[in-house]
Amino acid sequence: MTARAETARDIVRERIVRWADPLAAARAGRSLGGLEHLQAIQSGTSPPPPILALIGATMGTLERGRVTMDLTPAEYHYNPYGTVHGGVLATLLDTVMSCAILSQQPVGRGNTTIDLTINYVRAVSIDSGTVTAEGTVVHAGRSTALAQGRLVDAKGRLYAVATTTCLLLDLPPAP
Repeated sequence: MTARAETARDIVRERIVRWADPLAAARAGRSLGGLEHLQAIQSGTSPPPPILALIGATMGTLERGRVTMDLTPAEYHYNPYGTVHGGVLATLLDTVMSCAILSQQPVGRGNTTIDLTINYVRAVSIDSGTVTAEGTVVHAGRSTALAQGRLVDAKGRLYAVATTTCLLLDLPPAP
């Protein structure tokens, strides 16, 4: 019997993702304005949405109309080409832009994405280091809001730009 050399595809990695009940967190947030809800998540008073745990993003700056989040690229973000999948970056950008809009909403109001446009400038990989997504509100009306997003690394290199339009809506009462 001959011993066979272990290949890269033989090495299996595992990742465990833990999250809290997202509906309980959403119910708790309904009694807060958007910025206060995001601050409660950041401080740990309210659990973060599961999507942040899934992609490994963390909240950064929270201001009315501006939100940042950080993501340290990892193997589990990779596509078949050995770079971070564009969908992961789209999720991060959609989240910061939507949260920037949410940060301006009063108690009982929320938003949902109507459209999302992203232009990728360069690939993100583990070698990129931590990247920061910034969402900024451009315009907020009565029924819709527009935000822009940017994804940069610690050296300020641009990786992607994005825009979103969100529908502003009344949240259903907490059950």
